[in-house]
Amino acid sequence: MKPGDSEFENLDCSAVLADIYLLLDNECDAGARARLESHVNGCPSCLEHYGVQQQLKALISRKCGGEHAPEGLRERLRVEIRRTVTVRQTTYRVDPE
Repeated sequence: MKPGDSEFENLDCSAVLADIYLLLDNECDAGARARLESHVNGCPSCLEHYGVQQQLKALISRKCGGEHAPEGLRERLRVEIRRTVTVRQTTYRVDPE
């Protein structure tokens, strides 16, 4: 490791493969994206895995109608979330000194 390098800049394949969906789903910041893309573009094995996962994600999206759940399912989820989520309210009081 060169001086100034961090463990995040020198990713090994297992770290990249663990985060491959962050890259595919665009759920990482610009710095992480650059590090992951740099590794994937320079590593044939990770590039192949990335390509397979990218094709799998596209296939699922085509066959499952994208990211939209049927309205009936969405409504059942809303009801279930309302039933199980507890909303807490905290009130802070500041005493004047």
